[in-house]
Amino acid sequence: QVQLVESGGGLVRAGGSLRLSCAVSGTIFSANAMAWYRQAPGKQRELVTTITDRGITNYADSVKGRFTISRDNAKNTVYLQMNSLKPEDTAVYYCNARLQLWASTPFVDYWGQGTQVTVSS
Repeated sequence: QVQLVESGGGLVRAGGSLRLSCAVSGTIFSANAMAWYRQAPGKQRELVTTITDRGITNYADSVKGRFTISRDNAKNTVYLQMNSLKPEDTAVYYCNARLQLWASTPFVDYWGQGTQVTVSS
């Protein structure tokens, strides 16, 4: 069974850094775009950043210059390096990936279980 397994969340002070990882568990044929979303208490889930299979990235304005998304295609893993963290970055972070389990089958969206990031002031 294919799953996205996240790690790396935690508690950090404002100005600090964290690195999140999200690995595909199980066998797949290919991975297309991968992304990180976040959901703060009482708010809707929002898109933080995306990366295509060719490494093209896009960021929400709120994290530009502070967060960096990257991926290791050989390991089917996506990372989120978060620097200069602010209290407003506090949220549950979810990874998302469009995966193709077998050749000539449609890509399907998968979600990680979520990891808590808490930034104290």
